[in-house]
Amino acid sequence: MRPISEEQLRAAFVNAAPDDLRLLALPHDFVLTDWDHLDFLAWRDPRTKGRGYLVIDQGGQPTGVVLRAANGSSHARAAMCNLCHTMQPADQVSLFTARLAGDAGDRGDSVGTYMCADLSCHENVRLAAPLAPNEVRASVDRRIDGTRHRAEAFVESVAEASA
Repeated sequence: MRPISEEQLRAAFVNAAPDDLRLLALPHDFVLTDWDHLDFLAWRDPRTKGRGYLVIDQGGQPTGVVLRAANGSSHARAAMCNLCHTMQPADQVSLFTARLAGDAGDRGDSVGTYMCADLSCHENVRLAAPLAPNEVRASVDRRIDGTRHRAEAFVESVAEASA
């Protein structure tokens, strides 16, 4: 992902209301971000419970969505994140919704998917079990690429509503 400034980041959100941008809190370590290591940027808002953010690099421009985590808990024992495809204990996966961009979002339309509750998909896919003797590095790279593609597809599905 290309380095972006705080101003670029705030301008990147396609589904943000003015209050969303006013309340947006950057990750505590934003100035230390290793942009070369990121496929996308995702974080939970440290000041606003239930809010998160997902930003991708779309054609050289940052594009982001404001997310809302569902309240409540699951009775399942395990759940799978739809971005990184890692199995987690159920309390570590949450339903996140994003209001659609444009008129559809103004009408209250939204989309949702299950994601790691702390939005650490980028790290989780890299923290998978060590390579087995018969597993090649390419399979790990495919998991990383798949996570990036699914994150991009989710953000694009929110943004396309305004197109």
